[in-house]
Amino acid sequence: MFKKSLMVLSLGALVGTFVFGREAVSYLRAGCQNVRNAVKAEVPIEFEMERARTLIEQLVPDIRQCMHVVAEQQVDIEHLQTTLAQKESDISKQKEAILALRNDLGTGKSAYVYARHSYTSSDVKRDLATRFERFKAAEEMLAADRKILAAREMTLVANRDKLENMMQSKKDLEVKLEQLQARVHTVKAAETVSQLAIDDSNLSHARKLITELNKQLDVKQKMLDVEGKFVGLIPVESVAPSVPADLDKQIDAYFSQSTPEDAVAIK
Repeated sequence: MFKKSLMVLSLGALVGTFVFGREAVSYLRAGCQNVRNAVKAEVPIEFEMERARTLIEQLVPDIRQCMHVVAEQQVDIEHLQTTLAQKESDISKQKEAILALRNDLGTGKSAYVYARHSYTSSDVKRDLATRFERFKAAEEMLAADRKILAAREMTLVANRDKLENMMQSKKDLEVKLEQLQARVHTVKAAETVSQLAIDDSNLSHARKLITELNKQLDVKQKMLDVEGKFVGLIPVESVAPSVPADLDKQIDAYFSQSTPEDAVAIK
């Protein structure tokens, strides 16, 4: 099976080289890039946000490690400061002893008594020379320890700054992630509203029904207006017309005005 797959891949590479020539590699890279972009575009944004949240949480062990290093350095510096303070005190005592012996030798005596013991001038000089050499070596060691302390203090300051930057960066990333979460909710809400298919059939039916009802009411109103002329009014038109008292005279006068031709025609 493996050999068959290898043969298929080899054949595909050979065909690609034959078709595209030297540009086959660039086509292959472009194709792989397009595939990666297409796959990445299909990944839900919620998944990517969860991945970002996981990456932020993975900063916690690094921060704790940095905090541990800073704590250790603080303890080391405190111990070194205590040691240096003790060495400075010892060197100060050595200096006082050296100066005391030097002053005693300046008196020119042949013997000196210290702690109830007598020492010759040569013994005091040898002791003074030894003390002086030890004092200079102690001073050199103290100077070296001071340089070490200064270097450790500088390292501690740098690590403190690094720790503060890591903690601040984590907080900034958390705030940005929360802002991004709010934006996602806003976009999702807008997409939901825009994709919501509103069925306006009921709205159209309601409008049509109201229009029909208005028409029916208009018809009823018109009918009432027409019927109002005949119903509930005084029936003046039903009263018989009055007969004039001089009806006969009116008739005689009307016909008396007729011409003789009209009379002959009537006969």
